[in-house]
Amino acid sequence: MEDDPRQQPESLLPYERWIANALRHVVVQAVEHVAKHGLPGGHHFYISFRTAYPGVVIPARLRAQYPEEMTIVLQHQFWDLNVDHEARTISVGLTFGGVPSTLVIPLDALVSFADPQIRYALRFEPIEPETKVTALAAVPSEPEPEPEAEVETPSAPQVVSLDAFRRRTPPKT
Repeated sequence: MEDDPRQQPESLLPYERWIANALRHVVVQAVEHVAKHGLPGGHHFYISFRTAYPGVVIPARLRAQYPEEMTIVLQHQFWDLNVDHEARTISVGLTFGGVPSTLVIPLDALVSFADPQIRYALRFEPIEPETKVTALAAVPSEPEPEPEAEVETPSAPQVVSLDAFRRRTPPKT
């Protein structure tokens, strides 16, 4: 029996997960740098994440508006940018419709990160959270009732633009 050179053997090591975690660490380093030093020059970040991912904290009205995925822009008006290494989250203060809000985004919920100033972008496969089934498999318990099926409405990812909420100062003459 000969090996098929076109077929890649299955790895017993989780290389794909290690690579994804290493690339998420690039995002962590960028966010930590900006949190400490501010955004240099024209750099700004687009961060997309799954809004329904466990641990994501966003206002209910934004979750209703973006039930699957949301993109935030870190450019001019944000505050309290922070990375919590233990919780593996990024938190940031932003204003939506004039209402200040703090968002908490687990690193595993990230879908993409981009710095358009230098045309740099990363795309992630979100890491699936551990499910109840896995947790319950080790502990015998009574059967749970079947959950009601959720009807998902397909929606394209949308970018939240903060330009409409910025105060413009007239140019000095």
